[in-house]
Amino acid sequence: MGELEHKFEVEILEREGKQKLPDNVKELLKASGMMDEKGKLKLKGVSPKMLKRMKQEYVECPVLKEDIHFVQCFICPNFQSRVMGKVLCKGAKL
Repeated sequence: MGELEHKFEVEILEREGKQKLPDNVKELLKASGMMDEKGKLKLKGVSPKMLKRMKQEYVECPVLKEDIHFVQCFICPNFQSRVMGKVLCKGAKL
């Protein structure tokens, strides 16, 4: 099996406690059915334990040039895969 084509390998960093998701990201999650009306995340194939961990993580996005919540990175069209503490990113303009 070949490697996924990606432009960037972005390190996943961790903060203490939960981070607040920006409102525009919450709207995207609700519209796509990944978040219920109460604001609870429902990501298919992600265990509750992993979801709790993801809420404490962030990445320094090379496309947006800012620190973003990992959940925001996870739903981005540029997201390829999460491998050993790194995200493989296509790097296309948004």
